[in-house]
Amino acid sequence: MPASGQPRFGRRRLVRSLAVAGTGVAVVALPLFGATGAAAATTAPTTATSTTTYPDTLDGWIRESLSVMAQHGIPGSYESIHRNIMRESSGNPAAINLWDSNAAAGTPSKGLLQVIDPTFQAYHVPGTVFDPFDPVANITAACNYAADRYGSIDNVFGAY
Repeated sequence: MPASGQPRFGRRRLVRSLAVAGTGVAVVALPLFGATGAAAATTAPTTATSTTTYPDTLDGWIRESLSVMAQHGIPGSYESIHRNIMRESSGNPAAINLWDSNAAAGTPSKGLLQVIDPTFQAYHVPGTVFDPFDPVANITAACNYAADRYGSIDNVFGAY
């Protein structure tokens, strides 16, 4: 969380680049003055790429998390992640629980899936921001924990 005390969600978003399959494109430039013909032409092959971006919304955070999870072999479905988020935080990435036993012990639950700091640290997934208030990092770490403990977030139907 930044020094202002407010989480920044959109500024450190994970963006994935994917190479586009197909043939390369050659660019030909002919000089306007001077030499002419094929000998004067220069070619510069380029590679086209596309970037997968996700909206800075609950739907986008879940879809981006699922992409990261797939790369790391972490199971889970959109429906199960959404169900658990709605139960734990009502979709508020800045949610913090200051009243349960974890909070009483000094370790409040944080973020969309209400992860405590030791769990977030143990189950953080590389490729996501190391911040439990970051929606994608929170979802992905919580799903990693649920996979380790319950086989998948798909098997979680209550507080975990």
